[in-house]
Amino acid sequence: QVQLVESGGGLVQPGGSLGLSCTASRSSFSIRAIGWYRQVPGEERELVARITYGGLTDYRKSVLGRFTISGDNAKNTVYLQMNNLKPEDTAVYYCSAGRGSAYVNWGLGIYWGQGTQVTVSS
Repeated sequence: QVQLVESGGGLVQPGGSLGLSCTASRSSFSIRAIGWYRQVPGEERELVARITYGGLTDYRKSVLGRFTISGDNAKNTVYLQMNNLKPEDTAVYYCSAGRGSAYVNWGLGIYWGQGTQVTVSS
């Protein structure tokens, strides 16, 4: 079992920035990708960005140019830097572990973090 812990959420004004972190309790041979998702009440969870341990990245179109996903394999940590935040970015953000890009949806969903709230409001 691997635990994922998110941190870094909070309240920010429109146009501001926040950085999120997702740290795994240990490394695992089966985990080769991490994805960041977000969810607002009453809506489905949506994929925001994902990264493989080799550095391959993929982004949701609405966050391209504003969000950057990166990873530090030695620290078992993936980061999501969010710039130029908009009110529609408000959500609970979750990270999830996956098997890698060779799998459907990169095999994401093996493990989930508990989520961290991001609120963009003036």
